[in-house]
Amino acid sequence: MITSKRTFLRPVVLSDNEQMFCYRSDAVSNQYQSWIPKSLEEVNAFIAKNPATINEPNTWFQLAIVDQLSSNVIGDVGIHFIGDDGHQCEIGCTLSKEYHGRGLAFECMQVVINYLFHKLNKHRVMASIDPDNMRSIRLVERLGMRKEAHFKQSLYLNGKWVDDVIYAVLKSEWSK
Repeated sequence: MITSKRTFLRPVVLSDNEQMFCYRSDAVSNQYQSWIPKSLEEVNAFIAKNPATINEPNTWFQLAIVDQLSSNVIGDVGIHFIGDDGHQCEIGCTLSKEYHGRGLAFECMQVVINYLFHKLNKHRVMASIDPDNMRSIRLVERLGMRKEAHFKQSLYLNGKWVDDVIYAVLKSEWSK
């Protein structure tokens, strides 16, 4: 378990399904997400795919963001362990719209990046973002990530081709 000032992060479990469906199925808040579930069954399948342990090469691992005061699941952080060598990760965060604007995404991403660099000894952490998603861009820039690339119409999401910008930070650059 990873703890921040106001949350703790732990692997998603099946009993998180209804809370996850509530914040993940909101198509307006999650317009830049590649996955917006239409049913509880889709969420159950998503949770069932989570690896048994963190840090398995070529997998996505989902951590539930749990509010310490209410014990509610208010979001999740996905970690993609890229390649067989396991030195790089991609991260992403989804937060219930009721919790937007409180600094919680920053707080959670910061402790996850710390965990990746200092506990799992990763070399590089990156984020893939739609260039129209200014909130996420401001978040990763505030975290100290730098823009490395802008790929034109490189992802086919929700029935259309969209651009993709890549932000990253190296362990040697991380100072939070």
